[in-house]
Amino acid sequence: MPQNKGPFYMTTAIAYTSGKPHIGNTYEIVLADSIARFKRQQGYDVRFQTGTDEHGQKIELKAEEAGITPKEFVDNVSTEIKRIWDLMNTSYDKFIRTTDADHEKQVQKIFKKLYDKGDIYKGHYEGMYCTPCESFFTASQLVDGKCPDCGRPCQPAKEEAYFFKMSKYADRLIKHIEEHPEFIQPESRKNEMMNNFLKKGLQDLCVSRTSFKWGIPVDFDDKHVIYVWIDALSNYITGLGYDVDGNNDELFNKYWPADLHLIGKDILRFHTIYWPIMLMALDLPLPKQVFGHPWLLQGDGKMSKSKGNVIYADDLVDMFGVDAVRYFVLHEMPFENDGVITWELLVERMNSELANTLGNLVNRTIAMSNKYFGGVVTKTGVTSDGAGTDEDGNSLDFDADLKAVVTGTKAKVEDKMSTLHVADAMTEIFALFKRCNKYIDETMPWALAKDETKKDRLAEVLYNLVEGITIGANLLISYMPETAEKIFAQLYPDAPKTANRDMDDLDKFGLRESGLKVTDKPEILFARLDLEEVLKKAEQIQEAQRKASGAVKYPEVEKKPEITIDDFDKIQIQVGEVLKCEPVKKAKKLLVSQIRVGDEVRQIVSGIANYYKPEEMVGKKVAVITNLKPCKLCGVESQGMILAAGDDEGNLSVLTTDKDMTQARNYLYFHTRRWLL
Repeated sequence: MPQNKGPFYMTTAIAYTSGKPHIGNTYEIVLADSIARFKRQQGYDVRFQTGTDEHGQKIELKAEEAGITPKEFVDNVSTEIKRIWDLMNTSYDKFIRTTDADHEKQVQKIFKKLYDKGDIYKGHYEGMYCTPCESFFTASQLVDGKCPDCGRPCQPAKEEAYFFKMSKYADRLIKHIEEHPEFIQPESRKNEMMNNFLKKGLQDLCVSRTSFKWGIPVDFDDKHVIYVWIDALSNYITGLGYDVDGNNDELFNKYWPADLHLIGKDILRFHTIYWPIMLMALDLPLPKQVFGHPWLLQGDGKMSKSKGNVIYADDLVDMFGVDAVRYFVLHEMPFENDGVITWELLVERMNSELANTLGNLVNRTIAMSNKYFGGVVTKTGVTSDGAGTDEDGNSLDFDADLKAVVTGTKAKVEDKMSTLHVADAMTEIFALFKRCNKYIDETMPWALAKDETKKDRLAEVLYNLVEGITIGANLLISYMPETAEKIFAQLYPDAPKTANRDMDDLDKFGLRESGLKVTDKPEILFARLDLEEVLKKAEQIQEAQRKASGAVKYPEVEKKPEITIDDFDKIQIQVGEVLKCEPVKKAKKLLVSQIRVGDEVRQIVSGIANYYKPEEMVGKKVAVITNLKPCKLCGVESQGMILAAGDDEGNLSVLTTDKDMTQARNYLYFHTRRWLL
């Protein structure tokens, strides 16, 4: 067992219970889980907390729309969020809900303590209010008249409210940040908070509301409910058993202050300014670090149910499996910049990295062990020592190079994880697997097998491969735990416990006992996927979303080169009345119409016979292009064109007017031109 390195407390932001979390929301819990698992591997006593934020006006409105109580609404959504978190195999120790009775009680006591201390006072608030964000803003804080956080419209609001004296603690917080550069990470986020908020001066914070009731009541003023900031942020201490009166649970005494708050960059201000100041007012130590991770964005734009492009974790799991999804969201996310998810990229990573690099490596190694040695993996000690160099001076001592890469990976992974560069840590692990694949190409086991005198060398090669994969799989546990267990089960079917090694031993090569067998029934870890089949399934998922939202899928519009008003001016469009219409002989698709346009009758041939009977056209007031050069269609002269609209499904409708405009010569043409000008 690794040496106990002491307690480590980390949290995610608590998910707002307004609806089902998409894959971008789910990314955070998977990221947090990978860090928690890694810390446990290192020997830390980890406490990992997540949960749901369940109060506020938005919830009240959504519950009313659904025809249920707010509590019923949040119960449903919180259950769904927890289901998704569990589906993603996350190892949280505490799932807190802000509707928990013990949390609500402590929030009331926190509010009262700050009020009695003089840090909270009653006043009035007037400003622009964003309901989704539950935030007030001054006019100068709006961006193009909209919420600076979410971009949605804000409404003017004025109400009585309690305020928290933020400015009282601002200088103290600035000093803390300057003295603890690790407090806000990445550094770019720290600079943003300092320059955009703290150094500009803090306004007092509105911490109660009277315009809605779904919240924790202020126990000494029941007209007010406690606003989200004190309610939601306090979960990080109430979930440990914090008590305002000093009767703290042992969990609080053991784990606070938090080692890491992992949150999205959009709520950084609340966690690095509001929350630390609240803790200062409560005379509690501040968390050691707040990490604002980037966003995972949909490749073709913002996720929307009406567009049918929202990607949910459970849909991805159904198609790719839990660990494939975990791999993608962890490996594809940069440290500071936003990441992108598309169905195409998912398939590419599945096939190249998971199926080829990892899955094929494990399968080939097991298959060769069974083919050449009946599954028994033996350490013979016959190495490639003294193999010399190639013509370019590269060492041919493949064993030594393999072992150096494998045993050196642990330190590289620990270094990346120490700064939360999770994607880079996974890259190092997959570099190990790629080195194992290269080792197969270098040593050519199939060639060694043809020479009986090289049997012991072949055995050593396969032993080295199994050992390298074992160490890689141990390093993979934090990120893809199910996959690691599957690898262990195949490489160590008779002694699976010996496969899972202490972190302290992952820089040591050769710990596998000689003579152990691999499975004789290997399973494919990751199957290659066909992109077209995946896209078909994705379209079915998206269509179901559109139907559920009542949205219509609109076809993509063909983009033609832009024209000027002068180009359009060349086209003359008039309204004409169809006087007569009949089929064109020897042309199944054509009808010929006699159309009165102004003071003349024109003959126009149109390909509309599959959509209209001749008698249906008679009397219609249709839009006609009248300055087209006459042409012959199937021997019949056409003196213009009837305008029509068509869709991708083969439907067609001629363009008509809702009023009789046939007496106004050129009216449609000039009217359109006037509007464009």
